[in-house]
Amino acid sequence: MALRFNWKKNLPKIIWGIILLILIICLIKIKVWENNYYAEKEGSVRAVSANNAIAPADTSEDVNEEDVTEADKLAYKVAPNKPRFLSIEKLGIDRARVLEVAINNSGRLQTPASIFDVGWYRSSGKPGEGGVMLIDGHNGGPTKEGVFKHLPELENGDIITIERGDGKFFRYAVVENQEVPLAQADAMMAKMMTTPEAGKESLSLITCTGAWSQVQQTYLSRQFLRAVKVDENTNYTTVEIKNELKEKREADAKKAEENKSE
Repeated sequence: MALRFNWKKNLPKIIWGIILLILIICLIKIKVWENNYYAEKEGSVRAVSANNAIAPADTSEDVNEEDVTEADKLAYKVAPNKPRFLSIEKLGIDRARVLEVAINNSGRLQTPASIFDVGWYRSSGKPGEGGVMLIDGHNGGPTKEGVFKHLPELENGDIITIERGDGKFFRYAVVENQEVPLAQADAMMAKMMTTPEAGKESLSLITCTGAWSQVQQTYLSRQFLRAVKVDENTNYTTVEIKNELKEKREADAKKAEENKSE
């Protein structure tokens, strides 16, 4: 006897099976899209200047979480005119070693292996010479926070100190600090090699931040900070610097309004 298929009885099961299949296909497509999209963004070249092109460091590389001891710091030496240590009192960063970094073969800005060191782009400015210093550092490693984990907490007027190889100190006051989605980071890289205030020496800091992508093994945002050099002949406190910056912004806004009304 031939078996008869009861469509009416099995129709709900067929419908649910089709819905389940569609959902599985959609999830697969989303995963493929995310992988392709962020692979493209992570591999894109980010302009720094007319003559240089830099992509942010590859956070998927292996990192070193071993603590840097006081003896390690004392033993670390650099040329007299190069940055040796970076300190940010507000974040508890005390003399993070500043290592020279360059651009690797894939066009990425290198980052020190240690999550407690920072990297100074050797083709950027040097402290006290009037240019723009570019420094990057890790957000963290698999089990420990990195040197720039709390960089987003810095506010305008907060002080960053660079100690040069000859023992001279240079202070920089924060004027900009913002988180930018990875997809919008390209345009910011060019800005990081310029001073936020014409004619003033400045310091630019970069790190990863935001949500973590398991697919790409990288954070999906970048933190961009710019700071200007504080006059070495002054003894401004952080509060005074913040007030000075506030007054300057108000004066600039007033001038802009006056220009509009003319």
